[in-house]
Amino acid sequence: MTINSEDDLEKLRVIGRIVARTLEAMGKALEPGMTTRELDDIGRALLESEGARPAPELTYGFPGATCISVGPDVAHGIPGDRVIRAGDLVNIDVSAEKDGYFGDTGASFAVPPVAKRIERLCRDGRRAMWSGIRAVRPGAPLNAIGRSIEGFAQKNGYGLIRNLASHGVGGALHEEPESLPTWYEPQDRRLITEGLVFTIEPFLTLGEDWVDELDDGWTLRPTGGGPAVQYEHSLVATRNGPIILTLAN
Repeated sequence: MTINSEDDLEKLRVIGRIVARTLEAMGKALEPGMTTRELDDIGRALLESEGARPAPELTYGFPGATCISVGPDVAHGIPGDRVIRAGDLVNIDVSAEKDGYFGDTGASFAVPPVAKRIERLCRDGRRAMWSGIRAVRPGAPLNAIGRSIEGFAQKNGYGLIRNLASHGVGGALHEEPESLPTWYEPQDRRLITEGLVFTIEPFLTLGEDWVDELDDGWTLRPTGGGPAVQYEHSLVATRNGPIILTLAN
């Protein structure tokens, strides 16, 4: 969506804070021995306590309030009886709706103890996301975001998943601009317009560049089964720089 008023912006900030605080709380609650369903229950309770509705369930009939993916799975994991163990890499994606506005955020969490290379992957997954955010300004090409992220990935020896992309958000969970690449796509001639609301969510890997859908019809896993992380913010492009909507404070 494109914001048209201060009311739009304020309501986007409200739902953005809700999903951000839910993600933060779920990350703090994450511990070995709990199931992904128990973690999802925490997320659902927090969203509902704020009067928000889980967006994947609302929009697509997803069987859970949040998406929880335990490595090697990286996205759209269904909460269930899977027990989280020490050393797991867990992605949590939280999106929700309130008063007709949607917020979307996500992060990957490494459950200690983990290898140094996984710690670095998590650190650099955040850095990759922020490299894309810094490229946001009205009038700039949308592909400047992917160019910046891909430049970071190549410089530091990482791969990027290329069949998962960022997207417009705000009036719906997924809307225009659709399929916003987090890698450089020179044929993409679209521009960033003032007030545009969208996500930036690169999937950084140790070499993988593709995910496959599992038999459950939802869960996505890198083809080679290697580790991957995702970090995501929703934001608004403004002449004074991007406004990050999905901050907990």
